Amino acid sequence: MLMNSLRLSKALLVVDVQNDFCPGGALGISGGERIIPFLNRYIKYFERENLPIFVTRDWHPKVTKHFEQFGGVWPEHCVEESYGAQFHPELEFPKEALVMSKGMDPEEDSYSAFQSTDSSGMALANLLKNLGVSQIYIGGLATDYCVKYSVLDALRGGLEVFILIDAIAGVNLQPEDSNAALEEMVGCGAKKTFLRRIFSEMIAR
Repeated sequence: MLMNSLRLSKALLVVDVQNDFCPGGALGISGGERIIPFLNRYIKYFERENLPIFVTRDWHPKVTKHFEQFGGVWPEHCVEESYGAQFHPELEFPKEALVMSKGMDPEEDSYSAFQSTDSSGMALANLLKNLGVSQIYIGGLATDYCVKYSVLDALRGGLEVFILIDAIAGVNLQPEDSNAALEEMVGCGAKKTFLRRIFSEMIAR
């Protein structure tokens, strides 16, 4: 990816848009597939602006405390190299996007993107620091888990965080979980934004 160093303050983070988290998957989220067209437009925008794009995935071992059969909360999902762990086929991102994997440690849940590493083992926080990123735009799955924990970790790391509210969907084990997660994220300093606002700002420049 060719990057203009003067404009690398912004990055896009697409969280866990994988087959198992979309309808029909092992842990399918209602409406999970509906956010993909919005994410694709964000991806195109960031690609066009020559800004870095990070795409995370759960990449669990077959045996992990994250799964209910081994004492965790969740059914088996996103096992490394499985169909369920693959990105949804309608998600479109350039080959230059950095794929970040998390959940490989069988002793940890690893909800946050900031527990992910790239293929060389470099952590997300270090990659963002090396690129000079100070603002991060976050969308994906799920609002009340991996998106929330990623947002909170980004804030703790001193980043300015924008939640792409038209490009997130939640698990909602309890009906209000996603709303509560949004309130928590905003209460901690995250800002909500959406596609039309970003495009308006682009046109105004």
